[in-house]
Amino acid sequence: MEQMNETTVKEFLLLGLTEHKELRVPLFVMFLAMYLMNLLGNGTMISVIGGNSQLHTPMYFFLCNLSFVDMCFTSVTVPKMLSNLISNKKTIPFSQCITQLYFFIVFAGSECILLSVMAYDRYVAICNPLHYATIMSKKVCLSMSAGCLIINFLNSVLHTLLVYRLSFCNSNKIQHFYCDLTPMLQLSCTDTSINELVLFTEASLITILPFVIILISYICIITSILKIQSTGGRLKTFSTCSSHLSVVILFYGTLMFMYFRPSSSYSLEKDKIASVIYTVLSPMLNPFIYSLRNRDVKTALKRALHRKVSYSKG
Repeated sequence: MEQMNETTVKEFLLLGLTEHKELRVPLFVMFLAMYLMNLLGNGTMISVIGGNSQLHTPMYFFLCNLSFVDMCFTSVTVPKMLSNLISNKKTIPFSQCITQLYFFIVFAGSECILLSVMAYDRYVAICNPLHYATIMSKKVCLSMSAGCLIINFLNSVLHTLLVYRLSFCNSNKIQHFYCDLTPMLQLSCTDTSINELVLFTEASLITILPFVIILISYICIITSILKIQSTGGRLKTFSTCSSHLSVVILFYGTLMFMYFRPSSSYSLEKDKIASVIYTVLSPMLNPFIYSLRNRDVKTALKRALHRKVSYSKG
């Protein structure tokens, strides 16, 4: 009996962002700069938070986790995309494609759940400040962080095993710059109904449920803020979660445009642009959004830079 995971196609062809050769070098330079800024920005955020005891709070613990996930999330797709932009060989072996898909699902899902956990943290801090230390204890924060990764590792195992059992015997051209689940299902020459059912179910749990938690949290937060008498008090309270809200809008806006819109409005070029926003642009901007709009982070950054300058002079 033929094994279920036996495929005729041994490698895939990633068609990338553009077919115009004259755009490859400018795109390579742009995305390389964005990738390096991502690593620098998120790496600096992790270093600053880890090295400043005043930032050892649940909010910054989750922000540190988000920076780590952003670095990993971009590193799953961008290096291969950069390689394809300057190389005539755009193929990726089946095993590497499956591996890329696995880690892409892990970190995309982790981003969704982390954003909801951070929204819940802001809800507790603003709506239940007297019980904040008890509710968001160190043990609870560690459990939430570990649970986020475990859930997404298991979720990704399920999806990749279901893809691995498929046969690919026709075209091997993926109309994308990375191995995404939907384009791979479209290439399969076997029944993908189980994959699609699991994708629909898991997408609801991993993306929609966290978004609902974020929405409910901010409804409660805004209701509490409106009860504050002074305008200055309202602005100060809202400023503690404005950075997170900006990140949520940027990430979830493009994610929902990609996966939760009518098939009649499908556009390959628009999908690629949206993918770039939530896989490259959003992770790069996150540390800058937090550092520019958060007084504590700005103060910690200034202190770190001052120490570095003083050390270099000494």
